[in-house]
Amino acid sequence: MRKQLNTITIREVAKSLNISVATVSRALRDTYDVSPATRKKVLEKVHELNYKPNYSATGLAQGKTHNIGIVLPIVTNYYFSTVITGIQEIAYNHDYNIILYLTNDSPVKELQILQDLPLGSFDGLLVSTSLGPDAAGHYCNIIDHGFPIVFFDRSVAGIKTSRVLQDDFNGGFEATKHLILNGYTSIAHITGPPELTITQKRLQGYKAALAKYNFTVNNDWIIFSGFSQEWGEKDTEQLILGKNRPDAIFAVNDRKAIGSMITLKKHNIRVGSQMGVVGFTNDPIAMIISPSLTTVEEPAFEVGKTSCELLIKHLAKKYFEPEEIILHGKLQIRESTKREKG
Repeated sequence: MRKQLNTITIREVAKSLNISVATVSRALRDTYDVSPATRKKVLEKVHELNYKPNYSATGLAQGKTHNIGIVLPIVTNYYFSTVITGIQEIAYNHDYNIILYLTNDSPVKELQILQDLPLGSFDGLLVSTSLGPDAAGHYCNIIDHGFPIVFFDRSVAGIKTSRVLQDDFNGGFEATKHLILNGYTSIAHITGPPELTITQKRLQGYKAALAKYNFTVNNDWIIFSGFSQEWGEKDTEQLILGKNRPDAIFAVNDRKAIGSMITLKKHNIRVGSQMGVVGFTNDPIAMIISPSLTTVEEPAFEVGKTSCELLIKHLAKKYFEPEEIILHGKLQIRESTKREKG
């Protein structure tokens, strides 16, 4: 027979201290009109009795749910699973639950989620979007109704809300610069869907590095597609079977870079010595594969923590001026960019 849980109520905490329920409630919320001594007694008693606040009840009273919704493309890769770990740490420290909605990198699926999302079940949203600028109206409509949204990693331009991003432009610049300084002269870029901000920023960084070192941009060597390993394989196949074959590839993420390496090996092209490859993420597999992958390390855990902290700031203040926070990555140099000598 299942044992019944011994649930302590706020009324019992108040009775044991011979104070009112309202005083206990204010002490737990650390309001200005409760003395430090009283709050200390309440916290000690709460700990002693193992009292757990009923957030369903307090949520109804305060108009809060203590739930945060997260809309993101995928959870099965290193980057997003690490971001979620960062979000989770901050959310749980502030007594929030997190609920995930996966778009599988599908704009259609994301729009469906937005249309069906029970906003009354959340206090706010964290979003890494698969939508382009045409979708700004959908998010603006939610924000205009007073619902806070913070974008992370991938955002929609033209929306007045907070966002936490990595420095995609500089990452693209440093990756391409590294290839140039290592002696590669024909550098291709396999990237994501053209409408996404991270695609545009990393592409801009790539082009800026080429311009700095007086290389001409060859549009035949810029391929827009999806973010998966399979797309990396297909894009690289297209490049090496083309009329003019490049001698290096900068991939928009590590998944595409690994796909690229698979295709190069299939065609007996030596990675690094014959064709350089650079990724973007620093997935742990980048150190395990052979040759190991040079990549731009993204601060995934910090992106998660910072975006959740920013959302909680929004929730604490009725009027909060949006912030944009840019976190910097670092190039991790490995074997995939070791140029053949002589």
